[in-house]
Amino acid sequence: MEILVCVKRVPDTAENEIEVNSDGTDIDRDDLVYSVNEWDNYAVEEAIQIRDNVGGNVTVVSVGDEESEEVIRREMAMGADQGVLLSDDAFNDSDGKGIASILKAEIEKGKYDLIMTGAQADDGAGQVGGMLAAMLDLPYASLVNTIDITDDKKIKVGREVEGGNIEMNEIELPCVLSIQTGINEPRYVGIRGIRKVASVEIPVHGTSDLGLASDAVGEAGANVKKVDYFVPDTGEGAEILEGSTEEIIDKLVEYLKAKGGVK
Repeated sequence: MEILVCVKRVPDTAENEIEVNSDGTDIDRDDLVYSVNEWDNYAVEEAIQIRDNVGGNVTVVSVGDEESEEVIRREMAMGADQGVLLSDDAFNDSDGKGIASILKAEIEKGKYDLIMTGAQADDGAGQVGGMLAAMLDLPYASLVNTIDITDDKKIKVGREVEGGNIEMNEIELPCVLSIQTGINEPRYVGIRGIRKVASVEIPVHGTSDLGLASDAVGEAGANVKKVDYFVPDTGEGAEILEGSTEEIIDKLVEYLKAKGGVK
């Protein structure tokens, strides 16, 4: 099975204090520690497990600058077979549709049975997987937390829906899946694996390689633009309930009753 996983280099929230820059145009990126997007890491692990069980090949692809090569190498050290970096100054400030268009152009250069993304990345929009599926005219499932390979034409997927319930679907291949965290336990990447892929050449594809017009992506092609970053004002009137768990629950119920929230 030929599998492609889309990954992104994002600020590591466990290692950084995220702050808005002085002019409110972005977060302050000076000295930030970056890593692979958490949701994407689960997608790569799932792809590797599928390959190990049924055979095939795993390719990781990332849209970004030259520093995004580090997350591609990390996922190759984890077990992916190869990686591709999609990088061009024309890609800067692409919106979700622009990113999906870039990925679509790369995907159409190959022949993949399964295309996977994380459920969302640092922007939190969760758009790229669905847009990519629509552009490729392929079946799509989001928030996938189980995958069962039934044969080489269909798979069964479980997806998280409201209330913590699981919805099961049978989907024809090829298809696009957005992977939820918790679907597996991503493996540890050791120094030996990192050294093994340190000298592997990572192909870099830009607009000309992908057959994209420079004004169709990036800021020129974006219908959605970021206009402001700000930290919301701290609200007033918060009350901290103290005591044991049972005491806090009793106090909360009484509080909600007093406010008319419950009867």
